Amino acid sequence: VQLLESGGGSVAAGGSLTLSCAASGFTYPTYCMGWFRQAPGKEREGVAIIDSNGRVDYTDSVKERFTSSASDDKSTIVLQMNSLRPEDTATYYCAAIWSVMLTCSIKTTGPFEKFGDWGQGTQVTVSE
Repeated sequence: VQLLESGGGSVAAGGSLTLSCAASGFTYPTYCMGWFRQAPGKEREGVAIIDSNGRVDYTDSVKERFTSSASDDKSTIVLQMNSLRPEDTATYYCAAIWSVMLTCSIKTTGPFEKFGDWGQGTQVTVSE
């Protein structure tokens, strides 16, 4: 799967940004899609995971602030980020994995790192 993120940028705390991911080249019938982020000096972490039925699972730190959705064919996924905080500063990645490889949940993102396809990332910077 080829993935291309867009929409990153710089914003003051409390502001909003919308990230988009254009996906193509699907081989299998169902995929688990995800948004991840990596801050400097930290490990990459899952932010929002979308299963093949469109259900979204969020990491606790972004619940009530971030909303993700996917088009029916998964060709576009969006991450709407509101009430941004300086600690949200990171490079944000879109990823996809054949859904049989894992339970599609924010608690089981390990297989993405080993078997998933990744975009190149987009930078989000939130200032005080």
